[in-house]
Amino acid sequence: MALQREGRVKLTQIYTLFLHELSSDTLLPKYREQQHSPQFRQSFYRFTMTRDNLEIVLAERPTTDIVPGRTFTQKLGKAPTPADLQDGQILVETLYLSLDPAMRGWLRDMRSYLPPVQIGEIMRGSCACRVLASKSKLAKEGDIVAATPGWTEFAIVPEGRFEPASYYPGVQDPKDMLSALGMTSLTAWVGMSKIADPQPGELVVVSGAAGATGSVAGQIAKLKGATVVGIAGGEDKCKWLTEELGFDVALNYKADDFKEKFNEATKNYIDVYYDNVGGEILDMCLMRAKEHARFIECGLVSQYNAAKPQGPRAFSQIVTMRIKMQGFIVLDHVKDFATARAELAKWMSEGKLKKTETVVRGGLKVAEQALVDLYKGINTGKLIVEIKNHNDTPSKL
Repeated sequence: MALQREGRVKLTQIYTLFLHELSSDTLLPKYREQQHSPQFRQSFYRFTMTRDNLEIVLAERPTTDIVPGRTFTQKLGKAPTPADLQDGQILVETLYLSLDPAMRGWLRDMRSYLPPVQIGEIMRGSCACRVLASKSKLAKEGDIVAATPGWTEFAIVPEGRFEPASYYPGVQDPKDMLSALGMTSLTAWVGMSKIADPQPGELVVVSGAAGATGSVAGQIAKLKGATVVGIAGGEDKCKWLTEELGFDVALNYKADDFKEKFNEATKNYIDVYYDNVGGEILDMCLMRAKEHARFIECGLVSQYNAAKPQGPRAFSQIVTMRIKMQGFIVLDHVKDFATARAELAKWMSEGKLKKTETVVRGGLKVAEQALVDLYKGINTGKLIVEIKNHNDTPSKL
């Protein structure tokens, strides 16, 4: 209470000095007339008492690895308030931030499926948020929504850039909106169920198998009756894939005998390859492809930080083995999201689909380092930064 009283005294002193400056003859008379009005006083106190809002903005475009403290800049400003809302908008606080391999591509100034993040702009990102105030019929105060405010603690989000919880069947935890039913799981569903369409008995290989997309893609292939070989970095991850997720084989690409074990696991050749990494492993899979194999190009994480990305060297195999190689972007399949989420939620409720999350705590300020670590493979399953725990008291703005 003493601190609160001291704060009020200091604020009153600031207000008095501010009024003194307003009384200057150099200012317009109408401002001098309004200086003691209740509306003026309320606006002044609201401005000075508004809490800070941390934003992470792009400072420079990396040519190779993201450099903490240089690629991004922390920007402290004033948080928006309910008074700033317009019709159809909600005011949210960010609870959880999704980190995804695709983010590296958004930093490049080149033609892509989305425009690049501009220098000085808030870094793009999907979040699970709590509604603090609303002028939208789609969400009310206290609701949890999935939104795209980017790397910021507080934001005003218009309709069209958030989805209410009703879009996510069976959500038990706000993090489910980013992991089990989020964009990476939708990517796995579209790539595996709709494009690859594995048949019972086919051999499916998944690279980046311990990541957010690969782990779900492999489980979906198993549910379709395929034999699944996962490739991941580390023995612990491989053990998790086979013992927890039910992969038939998991191979550690860091092991000295990886190539030997890979050839043994694919001795009957590959029907479907779900590619999350590109690079040398893509070439290895091309050399082990069955005639008319389907290669699903989802990501190239091994090349994202390369100054000179490596293209396939075994490209002739596409011709000789008549391989169908297809890239895809999940955003092209928005019309399928409801169907995908319903099926994913059903599998989860039946215990047929398991989720795993790596949650980094420490608030928004740790997001940049966590993104760097994503490309080093620190995560098992979905990588999420906790900005604020959903069980904490909602912020007051």
